[in-house]
Amino acid sequence: MTELELKYGCNPNQKPARIFMERGELPLEVLSGRPGYINFMDALNSWQLVKALKKATGLPAAASFKHVSPAGAALGLPLSDTERRVFFAPEGDLSPIACAYIRARGSDRLCSFGDWAALSDPCDEDTARFLSAEVSDGVIAPGYTEKALEILKAKRKGGYNVVRIDPDYQPAPIERRSIFGITFEQGYNDLSINESMLENIVTQNRDLPLQARHDMLLALITLKYTQSNSVCYVKDGQTLGVGAGQQSRIHCTRLAGNKADIWWLRRHPKVLDLALPADIRRPDRDNAIDDFIAGGLTREEKAEWIAGLSGVTLGSDAFFPFGDNVERARQSGVQYIVQPGGSIRDGQVIETADKYGMVMAFTGMRLFHH
Repeated sequence: MTELELKYGCNPNQKPARIFMERGELPLEVLSGRPGYINFMDALNSWQLVKALKKATGLPAAASFKHVSPAGAALGLPLSDTERRVFFAPEGDLSPIACAYIRARGSDRLCSFGDWAALSDPCDEDTARFLSAEVSDGVIAPGYTEKALEILKAKRKGGYNVVRIDPDYQPAPIERRSIFGITFEQGYNDLSINESMLENIVTQNRDLPLQARHDMLLALITLKYTQSNSVCYVKDGQTLGVGAGQQSRIHCTRLAGNKADIWWLRRHPKVLDLALPADIRRPDRDNAIDDFIAGGLTREEKAEWIAGLSGVTLGSDAFFPFGDNVERARQSGVQYIVQPGGSIRDGQVIETADKYGMVMAFTGMRLFHH
């Protein structure tokens, strides 16, 4: 048995705290900092997400986690000029893994404040430089270049958490946890999410292009590691909004949809041209932008701009019980929906999707995560 002692558990009064293996060595190594209990929960959940996403799409992937759910996740696709402005990306060529994290962090910059970053590929200098300037708690990756590690070890005067994980590690087939002194046991959720899950298209419109299929995979894999109930909006290989841990499905859809609307409104010309002090701190800048979106744009300006959002994919970790979720999704440009199906009102939900010419696939697999 190997173990790593932690400062404390979820809260300072919860001591002692540790992570350990009953058999064999821990599959990870702390290269800098002193990660805590919640840090490791974020690290291990986020690592599973990006590893699965890389396997499903063949593209580098990154995630930005907060409190055991993703604030954002994305694929390593090139950044457009507008995306560079919206995400405050550095000039010049950027590696695919750096683009993946910049896009993941840019999905929801407010929720990504103080995040845990996960990278499917080794962390390079481009990614490390971007991370070094952000308010972040730590990063997990299968490796680090020498220069990247030098940059990250200098962050927070050596206090920034840097974890390397063995990319070949496979967990035991049975997992256990203790709640109130009682041990729970279940099989590890090794469900492989791939394009074969997208074959059951139930709507009249069956046109599902490659980008939409990738976006569906991104949505499903993100949901697999998001606290349930959960709903996820995705476009062009990037989450736009994640609704996590809500008791009602429609509240998930509304919460994630409101985040997707803000993601799109950050591209409004008035927002892009917003004059901010050159020396403004990044968190203050992000707050100022959100404040301007809330109060600096009129209701009519917002509605007109959001009406231009299209080609969005919506994923849900369990079935939609009513068509109201589809109605709300349409308001944020959703064209493609992926969900398990299985509601007694599936017919109503499909009918609502058909009304707007959407494409909807039933996977037959629920993705609850707690």
